[in-house]
Amino acid sequence: MSIHNLQASSIRKDFIEPSVVCAPRRKPKLVYAAPQLVSRTKKLSIQCGVQFRPCIDIHKGKVKQIVGSTLQDSKEGESGLITNYESDKSAAEYAKMYKDDGLTGGHVIMLGADPLSQSAAIEALHAYPGGLQVGGGINSSNALSYIDEGASHVIVTSYVFSNGQVDFERLKELAHAVGRQRLVLDLSCRKKEDRLGIDEELVALLGRHSPIPVTYAGGVTTMADLERIKVAGSGRVDVTVGSALDIFGGNLPYEHVVAWHSQQEALAL
Repeated sequence: MSIHNLQASSIRKDFIEPSVVCAPRRKPKLVYAAPQLVSRTKKLSIQCGVQFRPCIDIHKGKVKQIVGSTLQDSKEGESGLITNYESDKSAAEYAKMYKDDGLTGGHVIMLGADPLSQSAAIEALHAYPGGLQVGGGINSSNALSYIDEGASHVIVTSYVFSNGQVDFERLKELAHAVGRQRLVLDLSCRKKEDRLGIDEELVALLGRHSPIPVTYAGGVTTMADLERIKVAGSGRVDVTVGSALDIFGGNLPYEHVVAWHSQQEALAL
């Protein structure tokens, strides 16, 4: 199944080892995945059990939610960024909360890897060693430093892509720097239609065909949306929620989502 044939949302795929990534944008919707390299002759199996994957998006050292369509590559400047929400809490406080609530696979995303954001991200990694992945401005020169600071994985985006193709030389450099088991690739594609909400067709497609764990993000605003993803993905697609959560200025109670997550874990036992 070709990633380029998935005309819905955005897709994040870890080609190396199990992990997931956080999506900083509200639109387009995002999906990210975490496969483990195995022999082509071995049959892959995925344990059912939906999980909630938390996120921390950092911009200029502050935890924020930024309108996805205004989020540009740092090379293009930041004058057009529109902030939905800016938190009074630090990234480290969010990390500690996720740790206390037993949430794994969280993602720290630096929306522009400026010094203030880097410092905030490192503080979050220190607050939850081994419990968070980190992305934003990652390359072969700095990737290992984030692992040393406590990141479980590093998330790589444009550094390994050129004109829609993977730069395998850079990918090899990164794998050599941190080990392939700690490397996550971030792939994105945009729907032709500018549609909000859950893309159940994409979730179902991933649930049926993806040989690797995947996490869907984008469009979740209610508890019912979580159940829709669970059903559409046949219990094989995890989910992350950002701006809809009350901890990020939204209306969806974070504590309800954590309770739902705990329930899904219990059902999977």
